[in-house]
Amino acid sequence: RKDIAVIPYEPRYQSAFKALNEEWITAHWEMEEPDHKALDHPQEYILDKGGHIFIALYRDEPVGVCALCKKDDPEHEYELAKLAVSPGVQGKGIGVLLCRTVISKAKELGCKKIFLESNTLLRPAIRLYRKLGFKEIPKSHPAYERVDIQMELVID
Repeated sequence: RKDIAVIPYEPRYQSAFKALNEEWITAHWEMEEPDHKALDHPQEYILDKGGHIFIALYRDEPVGVCALCKKDDPEHEYELAKLAVSPGVQGKGIGVLLCRTVISKAKELGCKKIFLESNTLLRPAIRLYRKLGFKEIPKSHPAYERVDIQMELVID
Protein backbone atom coordinates (compact mmCIF):
# COMPACT_ATOMS: atom_id res chain seq x y z
CA ARG A 1 0.00 0.00 0.00
CA LYS A 2 2.97 2.33 0.30
CA ASP A 3 2.93 2.68 -3.50
CA ILE A 4 -0.75 3.75 -3.54
CA ALA A 5 -2.01 7.32 -3.13
CA VAL A 6 -5.59 8.59 -3.45
CA ILE A 7 -5.77 12.19 -4.64
CA PRO A 8 -8.50 14.63 -5.70
CA TYR A 9 -9.31 14.73 -9.40
CA GLU A 10 -7.40 17.04 -11.71
CA PRO A 11 -8.38 17.64 -15.37
CA ARG A 12 -5.23 15.83 -16.54
CA TYR A 13 -6.80 12.58 -15.24
CA GLN A 14 -9.98 12.87 -17.34
CA SER A 15 -8.77 10.35 -19.93
CA ALA A 16 -7.90 7.83 -17.18
CA PHE A 17 -11.29 8.44 -15.49
CA LYS A 18 -13.01 7.67 -18.78
CA ALA A 19 -10.81 4.73 -19.85
CA LEU A 20 -10.96 2.92 -16.49
CA ASN A 21 -14.77 3.16 -16.41
CA GLU A 22 -15.24 2.24 -20.07
CA GLU A 23 -13.10 -0.85 -19.50
CA TRP A 24 -15.35 -2.41 -16.85
CA ILE A 25 -18.62 -1.23 -18.38
CA THR A 26 -17.90 -2.55 -21.89
CA ALA A 27 -16.64 -5.86 -20.49
CA HIS A 28 -20.29 -6.67 -19.67
CA TRP A 29 -22.60 -4.04 -21.16
CA GLU A 30 -22.97 -1.20 -23.62
CA MET A 31 -22.13 2.35 -22.59
CA GLU A 32 -25.28 4.35 -21.84
CA GLU A 33 -26.02 8.06 -22.25
CA PRO A 34 -25.39 8.93 -18.56
CA ASP A 35 -21.99 7.16 -18.83
CA HIS A 36 -20.99 9.31 -21.79
CA LYS A 37 -22.09 12.52 -20.06
CA ALA A 38 -20.22 11.85 -16.80
CA LEU A 39 -17.11 10.35 -18.39
CA ASP A 40 -16.75 12.85 -21.25
CA HIS A 41 -17.60 15.90 -19.13
CA PRO A 42 -16.81 15.17 -15.45
CA GLN A 43 -16.31 18.85 -14.68
CA GLU A 44 -19.81 19.75 -15.87
CA TYR A 45 -21.72 16.63 -14.80
CA ILE A 46 -20.02 15.82 -11.48
CA LEU A 47 -17.75 18.54 -10.10
CA ASP A 48 -19.76 21.65 -11.01
CA LYS A 49 -22.84 20.10 -9.39
CA GLY A 50 -21.07 19.77 -6.02
CA GLY A 51 -19.54 16.34 -6.52
CA HIS A 52 -16.01 15.07 -6.11
CA ILE A 53 -13.81 12.59 -7.97
CA PHE A 54 -10.82 10.76 -6.55
CA ILE A 55 -7.96 9.13 -8.42
CA ALA A 56 -5.90 6.23 -7.08
CA LEU A 57 -2.28 6.34 -8.18
CA TYR A 58 -0.13 3.22 -8.03
CA ARG A 59 3.52 4.15 -8.45
CA ASP A 60 2.31 7.52 -9.81
CA GLU A 61 0.10 5.93 -12.50
CA PRO A 62 -3.70 6.42 -12.37
CA VAL A 63 -5.15 2.93 -11.80
CA GLY A 64 -8.42 3.61 -10.02
CA VAL A 65 -11.20 6.18 -9.83
CA CYS A 66 -14.35 6.84 -7.84
CA ALA A 67 -16.84 9.70 -7.73
CA LEU A 68 -19.08 11.17 -5.07
CA CYS A 69 -21.97 12.64 -7.06
CA LYS A 70 -24.36 15.22 -5.61
CA LYS A 71 -27.94 14.07 -6.19
CA ASP A 72 -31.12 16.06 -6.42
CA ASP A 73 -32.85 13.72 -3.98
CA PRO A 74 -34.07 14.46 -0.44
CA GLU A 75 -33.48 10.84 0.66
CA HIS A 76 -29.95 10.39 -0.71
CA GLU A 77 -27.90 13.56 -1.01
CA TYR A 78 -24.86 11.84 -2.55
CA GLU A 79 -24.11 8.80 -4.67
CA LEU A 80 -20.97 6.70 -4.79
CA ALA A 81 -20.44 6.20 -8.52
CA LYS A 82 -17.96 5.45 -11.30
CA LEU A 83 -15.79 3.16 -9.17
CA ALA A 84 -13.21 1.48 -11.40
CA VAL A 85 -9.88 -0.21 -10.72
CA SER A 86 -7.57 -1.42 -13.46
CA PRO A 87 -7.66 -5.25 -13.67
CA GLY A 88 -3.86 -5.42 -13.36
CA VAL A 89 -3.91 -4.00 -9.83
CA GLN A 90 -7.15 -5.43 -8.47
CA GLY A 91 -6.75 -7.19 -5.14
CA LYS A 92 -4.39 -4.56 -3.71
CA GLY A 93 -7.10 -2.80 -1.70
CA ILE A 94 -7.39 0.12 -4.12
CA GLY A 95 -11.18 -0.13 -4.38
CA VAL A 96 -11.49 -0.09 -0.58
CA LEU A 97 -9.25 2.98 -0.33
CA LEU A 98 -11.25 4.81 -3.00
CA CYS A 99 -14.60 3.97 -1.38
CA ARG A 100 -13.37 4.95 2.09
CA THR A 101 -12.11 8.25 0.68
CA VAL A 102 -15.51 8.94 -0.90
CA ILE A 103 -17.36 7.97 2.30
CA SER A 104 -15.05 10.19 4.35
CA LYS A 105 -15.69 13.12 1.99
CA ALA A 106 -19.46 12.56 2.21
CA LYS A 107 -19.24 12.53 6.01
CA GLU A 108 -17.18 15.75 5.93
CA LEU A 109 -19.97 17.31 3.80
CA GLY A 110 -22.59 16.35 6.39
CA CYS A 111 -24.14 13.57 4.32
CA LYS A 112 -26.28 11.08 6.28
CA LYS A 113 -26.86 8.43 3.57
CA ILE A 114 -24.86 7.50 0.48
CA PHE A 115 -26.60 5.74 -2.40
CA LEU A 116 -25.17 3.51 -5.10
CA GLU A 117 -26.34 1.48 -8.08
CA SER A 118 -24.63 -1.65 -9.32
CA ASN A 119 -25.17 -5.07 -10.82
CA THR A 120 -24.95 -8.36 -8.93
CA LEU A 121 -22.80 -9.76 -11.75
CA LEU A 122 -20.02 -7.60 -10.27
CA ARG A 123 -19.55 -9.90 -7.26
CA PRO A 124 -16.27 -8.38 -5.97
CA ALA A 125 -17.80 -4.89 -6.01
CA ILE A 126 -20.95 -6.05 -4.21
CA ARG A 127 -18.81 -7.83 -1.57
CA LEU A 128 -16.80 -4.61 -1.13
CA TYR A 129 -19.92 -2.49 -0.70
CA ARG A 130 -21.36 -4.91 1.87
CA LYS A 131 -18.03 -4.99 3.74
CA LEU A 132 -18.17 -1.19 3.94
CA GLY A 133 -21.69 -1.33 5.42
CA PHE A 134 -23.91 -0.72 2.37
CA LYS A 135 -27.28 -2.46 2.55
CA GLU A 136 -29.57 -3.38 -0.31
CA ILE A 137 -32.67 -1.20 -0.70
CA PRO A 138 -35.74 -1.64 -2.94
CA LYS A 139 -34.89 -0.68 -6.50
CA SER A 140 -36.42 2.56 -7.70
CA HIS A 141 -35.90 4.41 -11.01
CA PRO A 142 -32.40 3.14 -11.87
CA ALA A 143 -30.30 5.53 -13.94
CA TYR A 144 -28.89 2.69 -16.08
CA GLU A 145 -30.40 -0.36 -17.77
CA ARG A 146 -27.65 -2.56 -16.27
CA VAL A 147 -28.66 -1.76 -12.66
CA ASP A 148 -30.17 -4.69 -10.79
CA ILE A 149 -29.25 -3.62 -7.25
CA GLN A 150 -29.38 -0.35 -5.32
CA MET A 151 -27.73 0.08 -1.95
CA GLU A 152 -27.30 2.73 0.73
CA LEU A 153 -24.90 3.40 3.55
CA VAL A 154 -26.20 5.20 6.61
CA ILE A 155 -23.41 7.38 7.96
CA ASP A 156 -23.34 7.82 11.72
